[in-house]
Amino acid sequence: MKKIPLLPKKGISRRSAIWSIAGLTTGVIATPMAFALEKAPEKAPIFALIGDHYHNSEYIRTMLNRDIINGLGIPVKMTDDYTSLNAETLKNYKMLIVHRDGRIFPNGFGPIGGEKGTVVEVAGEKISVVSEPSLKPSTGQMTAWMQPHQGKAVRDFVQNGGSALFFHNVTDVGSSNKDFRDVLGCAYAGHPAIRPFKVKVKRSDHPIMEGITDFIVTDEQHFMYYDKDPKHILMESVNEDGLRHSNNGQDMGTTAPAVWAYEYGKGRICYLEPGHLLTAHWNPMYQKLKQNAVRWLLRQS
Repeated sequence: MKKIPLLPKKGISRRSAIWSIAGLTTGVIATPMAFALEKAPEKAPIFALIGDHYHNSEYIRTMLNRDIINGLGIPVKMTDDYTSLNAETLKNYKMLIVHRDGRIFPNGFGPIGGEKGTVVEVAGEKISVVSEPSLKPSTGQMTAWMQPHQGKAVRDFVQNGGSALFFHNVTDVGSSNKDFRDVLGCAYAGHPAIRPFKVKVKRSDHPIMEGITDFIVTDEQHFMYYDKDPKHILMESVNEDGLRHSNNGQDMGTTAPAVWAYEYGKGRICYLEPGHLLTAHWNPMYQKLKQNAVRWLLRQS
């Protein structure tokens, strides 16, 4: 298999151009993580790790509250503290949700400080940062947060009978952790700019697909290096305008796996691709798909 570069750096200028739009409509402008473990009934069956620099915890929490906690009546313990994902934590739950990428910026995002000062871009405008005393230089270096023991904990959890629901940008975690990638079944291969695409039925004979038909969202269409048997792919994302995606010079085409599910050891996993914008999460067909997935993962269907 071709070696996959770990955690390709995302363009700052491209994202800054869309933040003003995405943030005004969905609240996904990146902000410092604001909460750790949320209160939930002691016997909540689901543990959810959510939020990162590019995906604010708040809109994901809003989605989980509406679709799972209120929609299905199933309690969820939510946190953005990635260090809390370990074997000790998971032993208290039946199911894991991960809706975050694999990146952290320990010293902040983007270069700051130094003799020349700092210029940041906000809503398309360049603004000089003034600080007295001056800021210490920082490169804003990116690194992976998942440690080997955490990937092993997820693998053991599902292997021994737990379930996992993975959303959207979690494919990025598969790029940096071998055990996690084996459970998830893929690694990140980038995405084009936000645009409309169709999520199209490929298999309709799985319990997760009951009542599900094609739907269209405006979102990030994520591409990935899929590792598992194609028979597990339930839906594909398709750019019907013929717009292609390339990753490190490799043509990824217009179509990518968007939903898959399979048994893993004694447990089960499901991956659902849409999720960068809250408007995508609110699509009625996608809401139904998420709820079907949770029921299947918890063996309620």
